[in-house]
Amino acid sequence: MPAEDSLIYFDHHATTPCDPQVLEAMWPFFNGQFANAGSVTHRAGQAAHDLVEERRATVARLLNVSRPGEIVFTSGATESNQLAIIGACSRFEGGHVLTVATEHPSVLAPFGQLKRSGFEVGFLPVVQAGHPDAGLVGLDRLREAIRPDTRMVSVMLANNEIGALQPLREISAMCVEQGVILHCDATQAAGRLLVDVQLLNIDLLSFSAHKFYGPKGVGALFVRGSDRRVRLKPQVTGGGQEGGRRGGTLNVPGIVGLTRALELAVDVMAEETTRIAALRNRLWNQLQAAIPDVVLNGPDLAQPDWRLAGNLNLQLPGCDGHSLMVQTPQLAISSGSACTATSSEPSHVLLALGLSADQVRSSLRIGLGRFNTETEIDRAAELISGSYRRLRRFAG
Repeated sequence: MPAEDSLIYFDHHATTPCDPQVLEAMWPFFNGQFANAGSVTHRAGQAAHDLVEERRATVARLLNVSRPGEIVFTSGATESNQLAIIGACSRFEGGHVLTVATEHPSVLAPFGQLKRSGFEVGFLPVVQAGHPDAGLVGLDRLREAIRPDTRMVSVMLANNEIGALQPLREISAMCVEQGVILHCDATQAAGRLLVDVQLLNIDLLSFSAHKFYGPKGVGALFVRGSDRRVRLKPQVTGGGQEGGRRGGTLNVPGIVGLTRALELAVDVMAEETTRIAALRNRLWNQLQAAIPDVVLNGPDLAQPDWRLAGNLNLQLPGCDGHSLMVQTPQLAISSGSACTATSSEPSHVLLALGLSADQVRSSLRIGLGRFNTETEIDRAAELISGSYRRLRRFAG
């Protein structure tokens, strides 16, 4: 059993620990082989350039991308989302764009920027709480919302708070039929699900290494360059790197780490998904037994195709989630997105499910990962239920 004061890390939606094999792969490129990949006038720089292109080809293969040049390396998913949304829509003089009410702030903010520049922005609702498919986009609503002047639809593959997995193949079929660009924020999905850009038939896909046991500060964007070619206006200009789509010195160690992390994730994906889902269900069952009033937020756990294996988002009625976290310092858990952790506003994702502000404030997000154990699950169930009972007693 973990020591009484040891930290149990259940915040894998915010970030994951860097896998030791990833650190080992990166280390040589911090010191001995440190050259700039743009310095191709000497052997060290050319070697760095060749290494990046080799890793680009590996990422393309793992995502079933037709050509390595369709992968653009960035500083992370936030930059990838900005480049995809603003970069692709900048070639239009206004029009209509669609996204989902439960998207991450790094998607909602660029859409706000488009609105200020003259675009009409529509926000698709999701299935409401209490339904087995809570959090999913209604395909009929999407079909009705697409207009002749719709330029882009942006839908995340896996939600960062409730783990909802959107029906991207059906969504992409609608977008292709209507000639609409489809962007997907796959930050929570890459490395956790099989992401195949040809099968999903999407135009733009964003992700970040630190969500699948890679380093922070590096990510990528898939940009379709064949058949439905997408042209981007660069958002970071200067050196003309990445085919002129993103300026800035390439993060060679980060790119090596991203690639190695993705390779490892794909190799263990099937086994890891099964194991983590079993841990998640074990925790949920124990919490249900200890707290009969506990409520699940998001898709039903009995529908694995609609929810990330490691995601658990729950309501503890009559208990403030923040107070419970303070009472339980041995657990690294959260009440929502790390990007809004300093905000006093209730989660926009849970509000979009139809929850009241009080229900949102009684909610917790738990994200399980590669290195969690059954012993930690059992200890966490004890800690959460114990803190819940104490807080309810204090409340009278």
